Amino acid sequence: EAMTPITLNYTVNANASSNKVSAGWYHNCAILDDGDLKCWGRDNHGQLGDGGSNTNTNAPSSTAIDLGSGRTAIAVSAGDYHTCAILDNGDAKCWGQDSHGQLGDGGSNTDTTAPSSTAIDLGTGRTAVAVSAGTRHTCAILDNGDAKCWGQDSHGQLGDGGSNTDTTAPSSTAIDLGTGRTAVAVSAGWSHTCAILDNGDLKCWGRDNFGQLGDGGTNTDTTAPSSTAIDLGSGRTAIAVS
Repeated sequence: EAMTPITLNYTVNANASSNKVSAGWYHNCAILDDGDLKCWGRDNHGQLGDGGSNTNTNAPSSTAIDLGSGRTAIAVSAGDYHTCAILDNGDAKCWGQDSHGQLGDGGSNTDTTAPSSTAIDLGTGRTAVAVSAGTRHTCAILDNGDAKCWGQDSHGQLGDGGSNTDTTAPSSTAIDLGTGRTAVAVSAGWSHTCAILDNGDLKCWGRDNFGQLGDGGTNTDTTAPSSTAIDLGSGRTAIAVS
């Protein structure tokens, strides 16, 4: 029996609750009904994005995060000590801790307390439709279905098949998900990453010390997605991952 085909739509669902609120290590962020973005909690690395003096807050500020003139947020992801958002024009911006390049600004691993005036360079003409902030790395899905990660690569969590080298910006080359495959969902964890592909396959890469890659193997870290998808059961596909 033929499986029902998956219909792709590379547009962020601005009404999806999963895009609208995110809990990080010690801070929370929420997008309001008018597109404003506010964060609260711990601010030791600037993860609240308020441009202030790294002062913890126990409630949302009366003032929204400055995303740029006229800009609003349509998706947010809070990592351990950094935060990333997709703006209404498809720009991606991150702020907070940058110890391993997780802000993606191509700079010198300098923490920031507010979003930059310049968006992350995702490639010529490319925009973001999904973002996930992990512990010290960040991943995004682009409007063409490419997946790119940046930041810490201690265990291969960037998926670039390289030599576990941290990067401070997205690569010009997308992660190799398999011939003709694109990503429809991504989730960045502590030192590993998982993605759902356009055919419903699920693949993970990075650290595997406890079997978190789901490959049924010998708990061996991988630096790129496997050619074989995770076995979810006969005929089964994935529709969400965390």
